[in-house]
Amino acid sequence: MNTSAKMISLRRYAIYAALAVFALITITHFRQNIASHARIQYAAFFSSNKKHGDGLFHWEDVKVHYPVESLTSLPTARPRKLPKVQFDFAAEAPGHASVRLERQAAVKATFQRCWKAYSNYAWMMDEVTPLTGNIKNGFGGWAATLVDSLDTLWIMGMKDEFEQAVQAAVTIDLSKCTEETINVFETTIRHLGGFLSAYDLSGDKRLLEKATEFGEMLLKAFDTPNHMPITRWKPQSALTTPQVADEVVLVAEIGSLSMEFTHLSQVTGDMRFYDAVDRIMQLFAKQQEETHLPGMFPVVVNGRDADFTQDTYFTLSAMSDSLYEYFPKMHALLGGVEPIYPKLYERSMETAIKQNLWKPMTPDDLV
Repeated sequence: MNTSAKMISLRRYAIYAALAVFALITITHFRQNIASHARIQYAAFFSSNKKHGDGLFHWEDVKVHYPVESLTSLPTARPRKLPKVQFDFAAEAPGHASVRLERQAAVKATFQRCWKAYSNYAWMMDEVTPLTGNIKNGFGGWAATLVDSLDTLWIMGMKDEFEQAVQAAVTIDLSKCTEETINVFETTIRHLGGFLSAYDLSGDKRLLEKATEFGEMLLKAFDTPNHMPITRWKPQSALTTPQVADEVVLVAEIGSLSMEFTHLSQVTGDMRFYDAVDRIMQLFAKQQEETHLPGMFPVVVNGRDADFTQDTYFTLSAMSDSLYEYFPKMHALLGGVEPIYPKLYERSMETAIKQNLWKPMTPDDLV
């Protein structure tokens, strides 16, 4: 092949490569935007309004296929005075205040920069991609970053931004979703928890109302014959079809709903939320000594049969960690008057740490 032909060939390949790169970028861009903006319309499948006369869709009005016959209420005993967990710092050293304030300002400036990026590029979407400035919706398209940042805005003293965010957050439409399947655990900790924490800090009733809306929706994931939640839940199917819990469930996802649901009952007086998670925690307490590693729980459990004992893989790490984290937190949240939580925590830590992770090695362990 002569030099001229080689140059033509190289130019052709370069053009092909450029077109391929352009096509890939274009497809990725449109796929992100389509995924970000396409929404499943629940209202089209449900039009009855039983408790609301506003003509809008409300999860509270969706039919329950498996009603709970009796509700467990929050403990009524007087809360105990629990040991202090905060560290008692010594008096601030002379001249250290300026260092502390400088560090504080650096943290706030970083948050402000991130908040500005989200506000400019992904407002009311779930996430902004930090390098490209594109939007990403993996949490239903319900403004996950915005809701999850409400309490931080308040703590940082960004009250104008907080008010703007609240005004936007209360318009989140739960009759629409960008995902066919939502992660109940993620939605609980990010949206329900986000609204509740911001309400606790600010006292803004709008946030409690929105938290209750999310609670009503999430409660429908528990509408199964044994009231175990569907952790990877299809809301659209739940509108018309009876559901059953999954046989394969990550233990952290089924066991890390208790704090948010419990606190929603505490601030609303509606015991349905506490009852839903207490039912799960009572099963954990009942089955704690029946697992293959008595005291701990396997990574995978069976929600359909309410059996938390059969799998043989155990860890304190990812997919399990928050289950054990919530035991002492629930103990504190309920004022130390619910006896199952100290037992769940102490027994699991005894099994995990004393008997397995930190036990002395023997010659048999080295084989």
